[in-house]
Amino acid sequence: MCQGKRREGSRWRKTVDTVCIMTRLMTVHDMIVVGGGHAGIEAALAGARLGAKVALVTMERKMIGHMSCNPAVGGLAKGHLVLEIDGLGGQIGRLADATAIQYRMLNVGKGPAVWSPRTQNDRMAYQAEAQRVIDQTANVEIVEAEADEIVVDSSRIVGVRLTGGQELCGRTVILTTGTFLEGLIHIGLESRGGGRWDEKEAAGISGSLRRAGLLLGRFKTGTSPRISGRTVDFGRLKIQLGDESPFPFSFRTVRVTAEQLPCYITATNERTHAIIAGNLDRSPLYTGKIRGIGPRYCPSIEDKIHRFKDRPGHLVFLEPEGRTTDEYYINGLSTSLPVEVQKEMVHSIEGLQEAVVLRPGYAVEYDFVYPTQLEHSLETKAVDGLFLAGQINGTSGYEEAAAQGFMAGVNAVMKVRGEEPLILKRSEAYLGVLIDDLVLKGTEEPYRMFTSLAEHRLLLRIDNVLERLMPYGRRLGLISEAEFQEQQKKWQTVDAEISRLGRTRLAPAKINPVLVELGETPVTESVLLETVLKRPKVRYEDVQRMDGAAGLSGRELRQKVEIRIKYEGYIRRDEELARRLMEMEEKRIPPGFDFTLVPGLSNEAKTKLCRVRPRTLAQVSRMSGITPSDLVVLFYHIEKGRDYA
Repeated sequence: MCQGKRREGSRWRKTVDTVCIMTRLMTVHDMIVVGGGHAGIEAALAGARLGAKVALVTMERKMIGHMSCNPAVGGLAKGHLVLEIDGLGGQIGRLADATAIQYRMLNVGKGPAVWSPRTQNDRMAYQAEAQRVIDQTANVEIVEAEADEIVVDSSRIVGVRLTGGQELCGRTVILTTGTFLEGLIHIGLESRGGGRWDEKEAAGISGSLRRAGLLLGRFKTGTSPRISGRTVDFGRLKIQLGDESPFPFSFRTVRVTAEQLPCYITATNERTHAIIAGNLDRSPLYTGKIRGIGPRYCPSIEDKIHRFKDRPGHLVFLEPEGRTTDEYYINGLSTSLPVEVQKEMVHSIEGLQEAVVLRPGYAVEYDFVYPTQLEHSLETKAVDGLFLAGQINGTSGYEEAAAQGFMAGVNAVMKVRGEEPLILKRSEAYLGVLIDDLVLKGTEEPYRMFTSLAEHRLLLRIDNVLERLMPYGRRLGLISEAEFQEQQKKWQTVDAEISRLGRTRLAPAKINPVLVELGETPVTESVLLETVLKRPKVRYEDVQRMDGAAGLSGRELRQKVEIRIKYEGYIRRDEELARRLMEMEEKRIPPGFDFTLVPGLSNEAKTKLCRVRPRTLAQVSRMSGITPSDLVVLFYHIEKGRDYA
């Protein structure tokens, strides 16, 4: 037998309340969030802003919002996630803008589908701003303690037990434990328990998750050495400045006025590689001491020189940690080699010959839960009311964590209210792609978001985030009516301008002087401005010169018009594909369907379908290990209305 659980609404809620109050005589929270990192912040704030009574459990209050790896937000595809969270009413984009020390738009040499914003941030200011926002948010109670285990009654979550025996009761619990579950820090051949530098591991929760029926695995991640900027010869490095016209993450940020700080670029060399290669026998990665699987796309420097033996060097970026410190993060030099080897390695790099290492890099191993055990709401299938978000689900990165935290926070509130969860489609958001990939495909290494993972990436551009997602944020109540109306006016302005360009025709005498200047072929008859703008070298500003009309002002609106017109054909094609896939998405699998009873399905398919329990045939089609013949068999039996409950 393998049947899915059914939603019970208010009866489930009353049962949890009864268990908590009758047996423990304690206040019942709507939501208990364990962990104060990027996922925990979003979960707690989303829940509290939706009216839930939230307890945020963290080992150290002062570490809420800590940027444990490089002090940056966004990047390739990750920037899309931050913008989407902001469009829904989340926090990370606002925190990034409030503490940014440099803005850069990545991939500008490519199409708009893959443009990705990134900020360099002041680490301490980010942490302080996150704590300020939490402190000023009603309905959030900070509990400074270690959560030792989850408390479950008849497959329902009823709270968490803290070290020392105290219990907190909750209608829902969201675990956002990052790298702390049975965390083990490695530097050379020495290891010690810890979730982050100078922070102890969480030792008890893993066992309680296993007792609740969840399957756990082991991953590893790492970080780079920090050095003193006063000891760097910046004159020997290449400077990397921020953008002259910064693109902020939050729609609430009107303009960026703060001075931007530069980053610097150098590279490893043959001597660096020889030092690393000569000490691989002291690396926990290559002695078998580390068993957890690391991120393929963010490897350690040991892994880089081992896998790419023919490369003479690897880029290294020096990123300032803030405005009031001389500390720099060495991006691209993640390592767990012994401290003395790290110092020798750093000193072999151009410009860093005299650099003082303030803190060594290290690797950390930690437990995670295989995410195929989750619903798309991020609620576990094994325990009603238990949600997981962030690295506990096998992901990597602040942005992926924040995205899951926000969605888990919203859906925990929906659970308490007895309402349907918010589940975004793959054609609607990178958040939808992220969660769908985790739940249906799982991951065998720390999952990182890439634009290549989104088959509808032309629809999921950074210029249309608010149009895609702000209606959801407004419906939830996380976006105000005034904010929504302000953006709607902008969308209407863009629509009106596109319509005008589609009906305004100009004679060659007005068009050709600009076309010749741009190196474009002149026209011989009058042409619609919309058609002219579709030419590769023509920008919206060029059309304004031809037209002589005032047109639109402001980069944001001009960019929207240009992208929609230039890529109209491609966008329509992708929209049609998304529509067809939605038809398959609507082919629902009946609740309680028992896949083991379907004749013709392979045993492997039955096992995976029972574990994942997809809700639609489209979800089945995206699962790894499911063959086309398995899909046809399942479609036939569901279409015929056979009863397999």
